[in-house]
Amino acid sequence: VEVMVALVVVALSLPALIMALGQQVDSTGYIRDKSLAHMVAANKLAELRIVSRARENLLRGRDSGMDEMAGREWYWWIKTEATQMDDFQRIEIDVALGEEEADTPLYTLVAFMSADLRSEQDLPDAEGDPGQSVPEDGNDGEDAEDG
Repeated sequence: VEVMVALVVVALSLPALIMALGQQVDSTGYIRDKSLAHMVAANKLAELRIVSRARENLLRGRDSGMDEMAGREWYWWIKTEATQMDDFQRIEIDVALGEEEADTPLYTLVAFMSADLRSEQDLPDAEGDPGQSVPEDGNDGEDAEDG
């Protein structure tokens, strides 16, 4: 009788354990895909920053395409729009595994970029001459001796 009860307990608990294990495996795959989608979006943002800086103007409107990462094809869509602040653009990058998943992306990255793409060398220096520096201790760079 005890063996029959033990078999019933095992028979009832084993399917639940297998279901829980299956859900865990599915969740792990989803997190992996979401992490890779984040990397694709971050790469597109970095690329957008570099290209915008080189061209000295921001992407306006929409763009889309496909990249390959980790042996898979990733589809991305970029949408830019003006913000309430002058010289700032809101950039939204959606990433999905399939081209038909544009409405339900796996990952969405939102960033803001300045439309003022002048280089730092072109910007006026608030301190005056950038070649002249004042030491933090205020002694004009000379060593003070105690005594």
